[in-house]
Amino acid sequence: MARVLLDSTVLIDALRGKPAASRLRAMRRTGDEPWVCVISIEEIWRGIRPDDETAVRRLFRGLRLAPLGAAEGERAGAWRREFAAGGTTLHQADCLIASAAVGVGATLATGNPTDFPMADVSVDHWPVGR
Repeated sequence: MARVLLDSTVLIDALRGKPAASRLRAMRRTGDEPWVCVISIEEIWRGIRPDDETAVRRLFRGLRLAPLGAAEGERAGAWRREFAAGGTTLHQADCLIASAAVGVGATLATGNPTDFPMADVSVDHWPVGR
């Protein structure tokens, strides 16, 4: 049984009935655990229309919530500092999502794998919007 933390891009794709929706259903059949981070929950809620609220609530009820605590904050901050020293700016939200995935031992499923260049993050590219 594998743990997979779903990035916002994958969640949006699933809500639109695109390929991520069928991959998520397949995960449940195989016993893999879909996870989400509160950062992605906020990103989804920020962008939905009122008539999408029921579907969004249903989706999130079926996902496990990865905690964000001091360890995840430290890890995310260290990544941002390390990459900034090399001239690369990482987004705070992406670092926190990735840190949540590492914290629960999950692979990070995303439509934007280049947003997660951290060596200790296992990233699975789920092409979206196709």
